[in-house]
Amino acid sequence: MLAAFAEAGRDLNNSQYLEIATRNAAFLLTPSRLDGKLRRSWRAGQAGEEVFLEDYACLVLGLLELYQTDFNNRWFQEAYRLAGEMLQRYSDPGGGFFDTPSDAESLLTRPKELQDNATPSVNALAAETLLQLAAFTEKTEWREQAGKALDLVAEQSARYPTAFGRWLSAADFALGNVKQAAIIGALSEKRTLTLIGEIRKANHPNHVVAASSYPPPEGAPALLVDRPTVDAKPTANVCEGFVCLQPVTDLEEFRKKKL
Repeated sequence: MLAAFAEAGRDLNNSQYLEIATRNAAFLLTPSRLDGKLRRSWRAGQAGEEVFLEDYACLVLGLLELYQTDFNNRWFQEAYRLAGEMLQRYSDPGGGFFDTPSDAESLLTRPKELQDNATPSVNALAAETLLQLAAFTEKTEWREQAGKALDLVAEQSARYPTAFGRWLSAADFALGNVKQAAIIGALSEKRTLTLIGEIRKANHPNHVVAASSYPPPEGAPALLVDRPTVDAKPTANVCEGFVCLQPVTDLEEFRKKKL
């Protein structure tokens, strides 16, 4: 729901949807994180003890969508921190992720769901979170971790693609030429918003966008680091694998970069 409202707020330029997404994210990151730990449920001031892989993976994906809508660095920092916790508590040394945390009540066997059903495979969502964050942070080890998860279903997804839809989406992101846009400029400035608006005119399935005034705040995506403005004007950088084209300030030149 968080991701849906964040995307709708961005693509429809709807401030009400964005407010809903922002309030939702703030709620999920406060009462449900009692004692600094993410929880699955909350009601009337009481949080449940349980938490599962899907809680982490879905929340990270939602926060990344919200970050790419309002570029509030808090959402990116929380997504990055939660992904680190997810790796620590759910990783399977043999590849992929367990559904339950390492510090949960002992079971005869820790479940590990791989197939897409009525809802997406949680392992696929977890792999997707690492792939997206790697595109923001240049953490190659996270891409490798996602690759190990994809290896688990490579043969089956080729034989039964309709049962592995979300996995195929993650594989497309992993194998495609992911474009990265880094916009440097005050988010209140019209020229900055014009550059961001140009990106949002079309659907770009495999891309990530980061934006910040200069210099970027502590904990901002690595994609924004060491990218000053040109002639003190809002500046756009189009990159692929953290290798960037010449930064531009002119809208027409930006359009030619073919994000």
